[in-house]
Amino acid sequence: MEPVYRTLELIAGTIHAVQGTRRTVAGLDNVPESGGAVIAVNHTGYTDFMPLGLALRKRRRRARFLVKSELTDIGVMRFLVKHARAVPVDRSAGADAYRVAVDDLRAGELVGVYPEATISRSFELKEFKTGAVRMAIDAGVPVIPTIVWGAHRQWSKGVRRRMGRTRIPIDVAFGEPLHFAADDDPADAAERLRTVMVDLLYRVQDAYPDAPAGADWLPARLGGSAPTPDHALILEDAEAAEKAARRAAKREKKK
Repeated sequence: MEPVYRTLELIAGTIHAVQGTRRTVAGLDNVPESGGAVIAVNHTGYTDFMPLGLALRKRRRRARFLVKSELTDIGVMRFLVKHARAVPVDRSAGADAYRVAVDDLRAGELVGVYPEATISRSFELKEFKTGAVRMAIDAGVPVIPTIVWGAHRQWSKGVRRRMGRTRIPIDVAFGEPLHFAADDDPADAAERLRTVMVDLLYRVQDAYPDAPAGADWLPARLGGSAPTPDHALILEDAEAAEKAARRAAKREKKK
């Protein structure tokens, strides 16, 4: 028993109960009952890890999430990251986190990875980094394509926060496991994973209820007011530059 992780599961479940969240899980049989696998999931909001974790709980599995190292700058988050055995990633030096993740996979753990690396403001899939497929290849485990849809309506970039009892539907869908060979090109493998996840995302979106035209959480492709992928890229690049400047200033201050 992992008391901290178990406590987090109870808290997440209680939050969703209070919110009246309507959760739907599809393809749970695609998650192995034992053994390592990379859970590759889209990233649309700040709370999308909760419905994913609760879905995996139905399979009696838990994931070790790769998280931004900046979270450990906050005392309570540092405690939670450590005791939930999440893997902090320093984007300027991620080799150590990569090794820990591969070791966890080889030990039979599920490792949750956001291949887009950051929240997608357009709520479409951004280009993928190769880390998820590279660690799966190195560890000799499958990748489970995963989509979480609806959680971004609660709290995300450019979206009005809706954390009350809004009864928002949240869907989690697990696709069939993808297996990559040791001689596969990581960039090609990442693109193959993205293609599969785009198809899965579209299928989840097509079946999703409550999608009024002009909604701030709905992609422009579906008539929503979210930025197009091109516009979102401009916003994300500006945000990344601002964060990089803050990190550089912080390092300089430490000197």
